[in-house]
Amino acid sequence: MASTAGSRFRSERIEGDLGEVALSVLARIEKYGPHTLTALSQYHRVTPPSMSQAVNRLTGAGLAERVPDPDDGRRVLIAATAEGARVSREARARRNAWLQACLDDLPESDRKVLARAAELLTAMADS
Repeated sequence: MASTAGSRFRSERIEGDLGEVALSVLARIEKYGPHTLTALSQYHRVTPPSMSQAVNRLTGAGLAERVPDPDDGRRVLIAATAEGARVSREARARRNAWLQACLDDLPESDRKVLARAAELLTAMADS
């Protein structure tokens, strides 16, 4: 059931052929700002050539751009364009709406269990 929910959650994204890694990269750079290709590769646990392909899909679609690093002119950063930021926010809103609708369908007792589990997971992650 978990894989079905995960697949359903992932399907609540923008249409197109960007792929999961590219969409995840877009979300990351929209939320946290520009990153190097190496940092994105490490964060997403993919090889630099795979990350380069994902970034090329984003730049080709006009959703991301390569910009000079203001702290080191030799480096290039990957940044979301205004359109990329809009697409990322729209995709996040769509996934959040789907998840909220699922939560709204649960009995109050189940929502309380999930709220407590979220508290525990957050505490674990913050420790």
